[in-house]
Amino acid sequence: MAAANRPEPHPPPPPAEPLPWPVRLYLAALLIPLALDLGPLVLSGLRLLLLALVLPLLLALLRGRFGRLLPADLLMLAHLGWATLALLLNNAGRGVEYAGASGVEILGGYLLARAYIRSAAAFVALLKSLAALLTLTLPAALFEALAGQPIVLTLLARLPGFHLALAPAEAGQRLGLFRAQVVFAHPIHYGLFAALVCTLCLVGLRGLWPAPMRLALAAGAGLAVLLSLSSGALLALALQLGLIAWAWLLRATPRRWLILLGLAALAYLALDLGASRSPYRVFLSYATFNPATAYWRALTLDWGLVNIGRHPLFGLGLNDWARPAFMISPSVDNFWLLTAMRYGLPGFLTLVLGLLWALLRIGRRDLDADPWLWQLRRAWMIAWVGLGFALATVDVWAAIQSFVFFLFGAGLWFTDAGPAAAPASAGLARRLPPRPTPAPLPFT
Repeated sequence: MAAANRPEPHPPPPPAEPLPWPVRLYLAALLIPLALDLGPLVLSGLRLLLLALVLPLLLALLRGRFGRLLPADLLMLAHLGWATLALLLNNAGRGVEYAGASGVEILGGYLLARAYIRSAAAFVALLKSLAALLTLTLPAALFEALAGQPIVLTLLARLPGFHLALAPAEAGQRLGLFRAQVVFAHPIHYGLFAALVCTLCLVGLRGLWPAPMRLALAAGAGLAVLLSLSSGALLALALQLGLIAWAWLLRATPRRWLILLGLAALAYLALDLGASRSPYRVFLSYATFNPATAYWRALTLDWGLVNIGRHPLFGLGLNDWARPAFMISPSVDNFWLLTAMRYGLPGFLTLVLGLLWALLRIGRRDLDADPWLWQLRRAWMIAWVGLGFALATVDVWAAIQSFVFFLFGAGLWFTDAGPAAAPASAGLARRLPPRPTPAPLPFT
């Protein structure tokens, strides 16, 4: 039966596909946080690039140039439309500026990936580029962690005619090290970027790069996560590595993911019935560096839900949220919660339903005939599951927010990919060993 799952013989693999130049520019703008003053406007390189591309790419998407229009596409557009409406109703002029800037970063990143990451070869080229970029940031991260000086931002700030698109974060210390932000708006963002690259490349490049090379990259990415000293990034990495370990340990068990879901549901029920705290509070106590942070985030959740109950339709926009007087900081370290607070339940549900549709649709596809597509799908799915949990403990904005939605769009080609429709993956499939699973699986 295992032999029945092996792919049919394929022709020799085609030449490696280079990463499309718009994606190269996007990744460069992502990691070079410089801005220009254009009259009254201050535009970062990332926003300037996406501003030029977003309308042509949107029209091409609606015309079916990137394959059929998916429910995820419609829900993404509905989310951004509702978020814009919520901001206009709550904040008028200020909402226009924020909606424009944030919308360009989110929609632009998403559309760029939908347009140019549409094959196994393009996806592999993206993974290799991300691995190279992360490796380049490691020396700067080490220097920053030891010296407390954001060396890259310091050098970029000296370039004539430009200025930084972000402010250096406060170099707080944890465990005797300074937190490394490198080129992102916050150390948490650098940690999330490293955690995602770690899983994508460790799993996705199997069979293309030798195991020592992939393990060295994973170790470097893990070091980058540690240097960010972010509990959210560490959580994302730990969950992803845990899923990889589970898949390897139960590689001969067809229903391994259903078993894992069942065990997770049982654990949640046991905590809900037996613990003196809610499962979310227990989760936070293990997902943060100290009990005070866990308590604060749980308190933020409680009051965030109160605010959602008071403003369920259009949310609060950019207005301050109701909370006790001792909660001085308006920060909400929970992307999902903040989305519902800011844009209301329709804004939250359109986003979450789009993500869930994609994960379920892609996860249930039968890709057994092509182990290469099967493996790339697994890398993307594991990365997104880990990220989804981590976003319950951190917020994302600016460049990393754009990258999150870019990564989402970069996986939607899996909805239609197959051995017959993906010649770039067909030849590459021969370079991987056959899957050990004895029968087709309902989930990846």
